[in-house]
Amino acid sequence: MEAFEGYQTPLSSRYASKEMSYLFSPAKRFSTWRQLWLNLAIAEKELGLPIPEQAIEEMKNNLNLTPEQFEIAAVEEKKRRHDVMAHVYTFGKVAPSAAGIIHLGATSCYVTDNADLIFLREGLTFLIRALGVLISRLSAFAAQYRDLPALGFTHFQPAQLTTVGKRATLWIQELLWDLRNLKRARDDLGFRGVKGTTGTQASFLTLFDGDHDKVEELDRLVTKLSGFEYAYPVTSQTYSRKIDADVLGPLASLGATAHKIATDIRLLANLKEIEEPFESTQIGSSAMAYKRNPMRSERVCSLSRHLMVLHQNALMTSSVQWFERTLDDSANRRITIPEAFLTADIVLSTLQNISEGLVVYPKVIARRITQELPFMATENLIMAIVKKGGDRQEAHEKIRVLSHEAGHQVKGLGLENDLLDRVRADPYFEPIIAELDSLLDPASFIGRAPQQVDGFLKNWVEPALADKELQDAIGGSKKVELSV
Repeated sequence: MEAFEGYQTPLSSRYASKEMSYLFSPAKRFSTWRQLWLNLAIAEKELGLPIPEQAIEEMKNNLNLTPEQFEIAAVEEKKRRHDVMAHVYTFGKVAPSAAGIIHLGATSCYVTDNADLIFLREGLTFLIRALGVLISRLSAFAAQYRDLPALGFTHFQPAQLTTVGKRATLWIQELLWDLRNLKRARDDLGFRGVKGTTGTQASFLTLFDGDHDKVEELDRLVTKLSGFEYAYPVTSQTYSRKIDADVLGPLASLGATAHKIATDIRLLANLKEIEEPFESTQIGSSAMAYKRNPMRSERVCSLSRHLMVLHQNALMTSSVQWFERTLDDSANRRITIPEAFLTADIVLSTLQNISEGLVVYPKVIARRITQELPFMATENLIMAIVKKGGDRQEAHEKIRVLSHEAGHQVKGLGLENDLLDRVRADPYFEPIIAELDSLLDPASFIGRAPQQVDGFLKNWVEPALADKELQDAIGGSKKVELSV
């Protein structure tokens, strides 16, 4: 079995995007190794090592492996018990002029670690683009429902009113922070470069007859050819595994955001105020035919928990790297890093699917407001009576008594909230009866929620999504269709 077959996880084959699945495939990994060997040879030739041009051309023409080459590498690895040397041998079979100079002066981590840094950067780019699309979708939802009053909840108990759109901005704001964090992680990534077996560059210093300037230039050239702005100034045999922790940290934080959003949607589905998409032929339960389970949001929560705990793996691996390196990081990272990116990719695509088909039930939302708003409006009623010349303390006592009577109807008898009927029937409140509808208009209880939505979308979301990378992603995006 190929050493990196473990990168093909069950998640990637079923749910992840084609781009992310391919990024962590054996084909991508080993072709990237070949590109790195080519970059090394080009730089070494440029700096005076006797590498024939034919060797360079043969390497350029054979960057992608055929099925037959995979078989050759598998046989060789089984014999040598070394994946890198198996692929050096296989590359040399199709680029014979280069067989003697492939991997010249390098250690295995030249290809394995530099390739991983390339994958981290490309993976972050995929996630950044997907996150931009999700923010765009949720922003459209927030704008659409900017002024639809909804009962707020604190402690999952009825609280002051908000709007459906304002609640969505709370989700979007956290996603904007995740976008910032992912960009920071990507922009901060460097390259391992050519550092040798323990990071001292001793082998390259020998190759260039003790010329320190050429060794430094080799590091710079290979870094540039590989598309990085800079190489880490010092490394051990590997790049520091702290880098993995620094990358997986923002992914874990994204998982926390996704879990919160999906949990809110699950709770709203229970309240029958908002539901995720539900196909006409979808079955919610094998036994209870009426069920409309929020299975997409449940999937997001399930995978987000997995994403959050993967960061711990990276932290623990970083903490136990002895001196210039140990090998107990290898098997762990081959699982942890791909799983983190594949899981984040699936979480984002599932949330996009949910956001593109959210169903809002305004009448259910309005009914819940009607049940709770009379209690919340009691202060308004008291102030209205006072304005008509009434006594504040007397009004308070009247409302207190009527509120408790109405509360008994709701909680003790399971009936509707009849506080307003009781107010209308009490002669004491006759002076404000004509004002009751305006005093209890839900729109008067949402404060600046609509204006907050407008300002947030204009001043924060639009600038965050304005760069070309995200505009291209949003413009080229299609609706996500999920398999079960």
